[in-house]
Order: sequence, then C-alpha cells, then structure tokens
Amino acid sequence: MSSKRYLLAIETSCDETAASVIADDFSICSNVVASQAKLHERFGGVVPEIASRAHLSRILPVIATGLDEAEIKREQLAAIAATDGPGLVGSLLVGLTAAKTLAAAWELPLVTVDHIEAHLFACRLGAGRDVFPAVGLVVSGGHTNLYRCLSAFEFELLGSTIDDAAGEAFDKAARILGLPYPGGPSISAAAANGDSAAIDFPRPMANSDRLEFSFSGLKTAILYAAKGHPNGTPAPPLTEQRVCDLAASFQQAVVDVLVSKSAQAIRQTGKRRLLLGGGVAANRSLREQLGQQAERDGFELIVAPLEFCTDNAAMAALAWEQLGRGAVASLDCDVRSGLVRKRRPQKLTGRR
Repeated sequence: MSSKRYLLAIETSCDETAASVIADDFSICSNVVASQAKLHERFGGVVPEIASRAHLSRILPVIATGLDEAEIKREQLAAIAATDGPGLVGSLLVGLTAAKTLAAAWELPLVTVDHIEAHLFACRLGAGRDVFPAVGLVVSGGHTNLYRCLSAFEFELLGSTIDDAAGEAFDKAARILGLPYPGGPSISAAAANGDSAAIDFPRPMANSDRLEFSFSGLKTAILYAAKGHPNGTPAPPLTEQRVCDLAASFQQAVVDVLVSKSAQAIRQTGKRRLLLGGGVAANRSLREQLGQQAERDGFELIVAPLEFCTDNAAMAALAWEQLGRGAVASLDCDVRSGLVRKRRPQKLTGRR
C-alpha cells in the first residue's frame, strides 16, 4: 500500500470552480476546472452574482470528478483545503462552505489557503524544489501585487495596483477594440500581428520609487486612441491592422511597467529570485521580457507552469506546508475579500 497522503483542495475565489487532489510530495493527482468564461463574456467581465450561482451548481460535480480522476477515496484523504480569500465574497463562501461540510462529515482537518500566496506557490510546483526566499509578482484579472516572500508562509506585500489590475486592464482594452473576452488572450493574439511601437502609450508609475502600479490612465489612453479624444480629435479608422497595432502597443506598455517594477523590487529587497504567477503570467511577451531582464540583472526567474497560471485548485498544494506546521482552521472561520499585507508563521489556535 502506498505511504503517500492526499488532500482535496477546493478553489472558488472568482469565476472558476476547481478541485484538485494533491499528494504530500506535491504531485498533482487531478486538477479539474469548470470555467465560467462563457457566462460572463457578454458583460466583458465577471458578474459576482452570476459567478456565485454558477459555483453552487458546479461545486459538487467538480469535487466528485476530482476524486474520480485521482482514483482516491475519501478514506485516503488527510485533509480538506479551500481558498478563504482574497476574492469575491459570494464565490468564496461556496467553496469554503463545501470544504467545511466535507471536513465535518469526513472528520478531517480543514486548511485555508490564501489565493495570492497559492499563485506564487505554483512556481514551486513547476520548479520541483524550494523557491523561497524571493520576490513574488502576481498578475491577474483582480490583482497586480509585489511581495517579499521569505518562505512558503511568510509574505509581505510590497506594493499593489492603486486602481485597475493588469488583467482587468486587458479585459477593458479588448472590449474597446471589439475583441473577445477574456481580454488577455485576445490582446495577445492580436498583438502577434501588430507593431508594438506604433502608438506611444504611457507607462504609468514606471519611474516612481513606489512599488505600486496604475493602469487606469493606460486604459483611458487606448480608449482615446481607438475612439477619438473628447476634445474633438478624431482617431484613425479602426481597421484590422490598427486593432493589432493598438493591441501590441498596449500590451508592450503593460509589460514594460511590470518588468520595470519587478526589477525595482529585486534591487530594493536584495533578493536574487523572482517568482511570477497569476493569469497574466501566461502572457508570452511578459514571460520572455522578464526572462531577458533577469539575464541582464543576474537574478533567477521562476514562472508558474501555464496550467497553473489561471485559477485552479492544484496551486493549493500550499496547504501541505500549512498542515505540516499545524495550521488547521476551525469550522467557524470566514472568508475575506481583501489582501493580507503581512503574514508571519504562526500556529492557528482554532481547531476542529
């Protein structure tokens, strides 16, 4: 009989209903994701009420499929893990409530996982080794954050976006250009046929000493470039090539800011390793240009594998680190929508 232990992880922080069975050596036995992209497509972004209702209808089939694909019975599980934040409150409640119910019914420990920290832990899954300490950059539809990561459970927020997240900016830019949702892949596909130097978009906060981001001004800039300025200055016709040039120039502006701020964080912290996670981490230009910056500055870049960039439950393998130090959550724990600015290792007092 195998000596491996397994946990069931559940992720419902936004619009993906996900479940994964993960062994204690961090091998992924199953990773099931039910996407809601089609439900939100006509709105050009995630509608919280629609997301939470979709989670309710999908959560049990997704969990059952995760267990079936892993060929794991509940008797083989050592714990249940679930994301407790940050994210959409209604969505988070569906996943955490399901996890609490299973933990109580099956008499298993409950472990809660921070969604953003899990995105960075996905880099450890790809590397197959310890990746801490490091600077961590999480870029997604809801977050653009830089962290000082001392260990798998010691995170300090260095800076975040003061308005739109990079992924949200991609969604809005795609809608302006008439490209499909989600915006990240659409912008990237159009950019492949465009000139990234065609339009001189701003690089907000790129020269600021603060490790923060701003993308709302860039979103306004592409709106004016595509539709014309309120002062009456018309925009050139939005031809297919113009769309590609706008997409390429917009993408390059976002990437330039992300690369610049990451390099700045490396210099300020003295760390020699950068972790990149989140949905926008799948962007090829970002991965390539961060890699080039790493070569120039002499730091190591570790990027989450593509299958673990967008929201999924496998990255909750972080729960094994939590479980190993006795960090078991009580069944009266709650969700949270906001970021944790600093997390230090501590043993949670609440237990089942």
